[in-house]
Amino acid sequence: MPTSSSPASIHGLRGWRLLALRPLGLLMRLWGRSLHMQASPEALKHLRMIDEPVALTLWHNRLFMAAEIFRRYRGGRPAYALVSPSKDGAWLEAFFSLVGISTVRGSSHKLGREAVSALVEVMRAGNDIGITPDGPRGPIYEFKPGGLIVCRRTHAPLLLLGCVFESSWQLPSWDRFHLPRPFSRVRVYGHLVPSSALADREAGAQALQARLLGMNPDHAATPTVVI
Repeated sequence: MPTSSSPASIHGLRGWRLLALRPLGLLMRLWGRSLHMQASPEALKHLRMIDEPVALTLWHNRLFMAAEIFRRYRGGRPAYALVSPSKDGAWLEAFFSLVGISTVRGSSHKLGREAVSALVEVMRAGNDIGITPDGPRGPIYEFKPGGLIVCRRTHAPLLLLGCVFESSWQLPSWDRFHLPRPFSRVRVYGHLVPSSALADREAGAQALQARLLGMNPDHAATPTVVI
């Protein structure tokens, strides 16, 4: 598995800590499978195009939906997410592994050179990646342009995803993280952006931020951006 930090600098979970996460991973998988998900025609069309890797992009507070979207719509393709090499990242790496998402360990601060190289390697090997452009610490709904570099280098498309929750709890975290209520309905929207449209990092990030905001209202509603 690709990595962008030296082994000595990467923290991992072992022993009882890893075992303690397994019930949570099982709960999350069952929780995700209970959701009634409806994908828009555009989202369904692009999610099911599995002949090439894509960078699936969603806000950090929609991260709960990532594993279930990969599972239901991407045909079991390998998927990778960038996770910090820190102790906090070790917990997240272990949790992702339990819900079916692999990880690349590296600093996400401004998506530095090593992180970009690791993600490029993953995509060139034919794997999908997941990007949370306002993660891992915000500000909320600010689209950082670093992730666009990966798509430009690999000539891979970026798929913006919107998740509209019929009913959810929101945590008192920096991103107001959404937890959809079990057995509730979630509408999934998508818009594909070819790598050729990402040449201008700053302007591209602003345009993508506006579109992604419109696709992800914080309360159940029709997205404000026509997709």
